[in-house]
Amino acid sequence: MSDIALLPEVRAFLQQGHDCFINGDYGRATGPAHPVVNPGTGETFAEVREAEQAQTDAAVNAAHHAFHSVWRDMAPLQRGAILNRLADLIDQHGEELAQLETLCSGKTIQLSRAFEVGQSSHFLRYYAGWAGKINGETLTPSLPSMQGERYTAFTLREPVGVVAGIVPWNFSLMIAIWKIASALICGCTVVIKPSEFTPFTLLRLAGLAKEAGLPDGVLNVVCGTGACGQALIEHEKINKVSFTGSMSTGRRVGAQAMQANLTRATLELGGKNAAGFLADIDTQKAVAGVMEAAYLHQGQVCAAAERFYVHRSRLDEIVDGVAAQLKQLKIGSPLDESTDFGPLSNRPHFEKVSQYFASAPDQGCEIVHGGRALDRPGFFIEPTLAVADRSDATLLQEEVFGPVACFLPFDDEEELLSLMNDSPYGLTASLWTNDLSRALRLVPRIEAGTVWVNMHTFIDPAVPFGGVKGSGIGREFGSAFIEDYTELKSVTVRY
Repeated sequence: MSDIALLPEVRAFLQQGHDCFINGDYGRATGPAHPVVNPGTGETFAEVREAEQAQTDAAVNAAHHAFHSVWRDMAPLQRGAILNRLADLIDQHGEELAQLETLCSGKTIQLSRAFEVGQSSHFLRYYAGWAGKINGETLTPSLPSMQGERYTAFTLREPVGVVAGIVPWNFSLMIAIWKIASALICGCTVVIKPSEFTPFTLLRLAGLAKEAGLPDGVLNVVCGTGACGQALIEHEKINKVSFTGSMSTGRRVGAQAMQANLTRATLELGGKNAAGFLADIDTQKAVAGVMEAAYLHQGQVCAAAERFYVHRSRLDEIVDGVAAQLKQLKIGSPLDESTDFGPLSNRPHFEKVSQYFASAPDQGCEIVHGGRALDRPGFFIEPTLAVADRSDATLLQEEVFGPVACFLPFDDEEELLSLMNDSPYGLTASLWTNDLSRALRLVPRIEAGTVWVNMHTFIDPAVPFGGVKGSGIGREFGSAFIEDYTELKSVTVRY
């Protein structure tokens, strides 16, 4: 098969040259231009200009005005109705959004359709369902009564204000929706910054949000590099920062937010996630589990597994089965609907991942399959399978964030737990076994914020998601977002 034809709407949007969306209108930024490159070809197809201080100020001021003038006091069910209309528009413009996402990120078109579009509207509808359900509680104080007076108390949930959302390049639309929808349904307004590598999906989303009825200034988009993000974090009118990215950058973001104005921050950071396969697991299910856990979107998923610990008695057959599956993957253009495995998302990341392969043999790892960049246009790396001979091997310690699965055998459950917990990260983990009782006994001893049994990577809006240790603070989804996007005010009345 060949690449799908780009929609006229996609070509027209790219030709308009938008760099920002502020107070309900598209505009041009004044900073340096950054090329936007198609990862499947390595060719520049557009550019986006950096938002300078003037654009950042305008976006934050617009969000601040909209918060105080219209959005904070809008009826909750009205806010929910707007989110539902936006979800409908995302579905209606799904192919357009999917093509923009694939052009920017190299995600296969099937994945862009299913995850970026399908999950984005799904999450919006979930958050819309919270409208009218974000409540405080009544309390009974035990204050002394001197002359018969009585007391009652209650708490209010109030929106924190203007939220700065900083979004990575791997799932630019879906992760942005997590931040936007949770903030909006709580009554906050938003300034969102996409990665300079993947700006256009969010810029298009902003136009759809206005079409859905979102008042001007409630959602604003500014583009740029870390300098643009820092200007947002340090802005005096930003009340909360929501960041998704690497652990090293997240530490700086958290420190900057605290130093700026004691600004609250949610940090969803990286992971060196582990998957443990017990001796009783079925080989076919184990192989399918590895493919699910390690290679979705070329491994560029914060929740993906990179460390695989397999009972020694099962190691060879599972490794052989995974290698056989990898050989059958069709590597090709992300715009080709028959492609199974596409490119990495940008050149800097491609170069970073490539560096791991040359040093692998010296770091205690044997490459069983893959381990090289492909000699073709674009940022293609073979899906890679390695087996380590020691637990401190680089591929078992450093986050690669690419299509690299590294295996190590274990002999008993205590060793497995020690290996899985031997990491500064703690985002996700999974256990694979036919013995549910054994799995449930092990789960509390695994140092990760999200643990799956007989599955990996997939998330649901009703289930809180987040990490421990170096993988971040705060939670997405479920009811956890209420704590992050609202202030708790207590009121005590004497009567």
